Order: sequence, then structure tokens, then C-alpha cells
Amino acid sequence: MENCRENAMVLKENLEKSGRFNILSKDNGVPVVAFSLKDRSQYDEYKISEMLRRHGWIVPAYPMPPAAQHINVLRVVIRAEFSRTLAQRLAFDIHNVLHELEKVHGPVMSNSTEEENKALVETGAKETTLDPHRAIIVQESNKRQKIMAA
Repeated sequence: MENCRENAMVLKENLEKSGRFNILSKDNGVPVVAFSLKDRSQYDEYKISEMLRRHGWIVPAYPMPPAAQHINVLRVVIRAEFSRTLAQRLAFDIHNVLHELEKVHGPVMSNSTEEENKALVETGAKETTLDPHRAIIVQESNKRQKIMAA
């Protein structure tokens, strides 16, 4: 059971690092990581759940009970066979899904990033601040596909 809790913490910490999620689960008790988006203006938890299925994950999304129905939650139950590697892979795939959604819906940017990108476009620069991050994600996704194909 301790191993399950440690793997839940690995997933939770990776989600917290992104700054995009509210973690709603407690660290004690059943090893579950429940989380919701901080900003649902571009996409919601249901879309993330749907896209994670394309990566082979079943992460249900559902509304909270009647008193908090306005909050949607994604929930991952950490079982004994769920390893640290799987926890890290799930976190990686969640971040990939967020980047895929940003391609479709446009990234959620702070004003400083928007201004910086406008300045780059005006000066004729071809690369935005997000391009290096996207290149890394593509490289990692290609590596993961090769590993899974082997």
C-alpha cells in the first residue's frame, strides 16, 4: 500500500508542477489522485479524459456531488500494479494532451507571453516562446511510440 501512495505522490507532484490543475484528493487514505483544471475556458476535464483514451488511458471525468456540481474532476486510482514508470508516463501523456488541445484551441497565455509573441511576429522572427517546448514534446512522443512499438 505504501508503494501505491508513493506512486500517487509522483503523479500528483507532476500535475502540480504544470500549474494547470487543482489537486482535490488527500494524501492519506486510499491512493487516489483527483484533480480538476484551474482554467476551463478553452477545454474541460471531459475533453482531457476523451483524449487520454487515445493514448490508452482510462481516466474518468465526472461532476462532483450536487453541492459542488460546478466542479468536474478527473480521477486516477493507483493500484498495486501501477508502477512509478506508469505514473510518470501518465503525467507525460496528460501534458501531451494539454499541448494537443492548445494546438486546436490555442494556448492559454499570460499577457506578457502574448505581447512577446506579437513583438516577435512584428520583427519578423519565426519562432515563438512555445516552439522549443513543442519540439521537445514531439521528440518525446516519437521516442515513446518507438518504445511501445518494440
